[in-house]
Amino acid sequence: MLEQLFGSKTRVRLLRLFLNDGKGQYFVRELTRRIGAQINAVRNELENLIRLDLVVAVEEPHGADGKARRPQRKKFYRLNTDSLLYPELKALFVKSRVLLEKDLVRKLTASGNISYLALTGVFVGLDEAPTDLLIVGRISREKLAPLVRDFQREVGREINYTVLTPQEFRYRREMTDRFLFSILESKKLVVIDTITGQPAPAGTLNA
Repeated sequence: MLEQLFGSKTRVRLLRLFLNDGKGQYFVRELTRRIGAQINAVRNELENLIRLDLVVAVEEPHGADGKARRPQRKKFYRLNTDSLLYPELKALFVKSRVLLEKDLVRKLTASGNISYLALTGVFVGLDEAPTDLLIVGRISREKLAPLVRDFQREVGREINYTVLTPQEFRYRREMTDRFLFSILESKKLVVIDTITGQPAPAGTLNA
């Protein structure tokens, strides 16, 4: 959706990366790696975003002795949170991310027999959570890995996921496994639950 609106997938991925971390500062090659784009495309879109006053370029600082750390000081880029467009852009990308999450859920549920699926961690603002995605069921890891990798490129951040069989889930639950209960008792969005016997909480993200 946003690609059609902004006319460039690279621009959308750059904006989403910057908006996910308003204080983040990135060199060009780091941006290229994080969003999975060609370096020339990233450079072109950064220039476009600078002209729109959405991104600012800052030269690498001098060292403690006042000298440049390298013979040629490199530039890094950060979001301009003082831009007049920033609040509206932030709100737009938040809504777009919900659509991306629903698309991820749809693809996950189509790739295996899932008994429990919960989004936690970065999905609900818990950066220190032990995992971001808990999947219980029979699912092909060959199918799962590229789905998560594509989602990571779209949102511009790493997603940690945990896969358990129903037997592993039940055993860990009976043993009050610390890792599992840290997830079950924390903030999360439960998408599928046919194994715990608990009613889905309010705010469930439906596929």
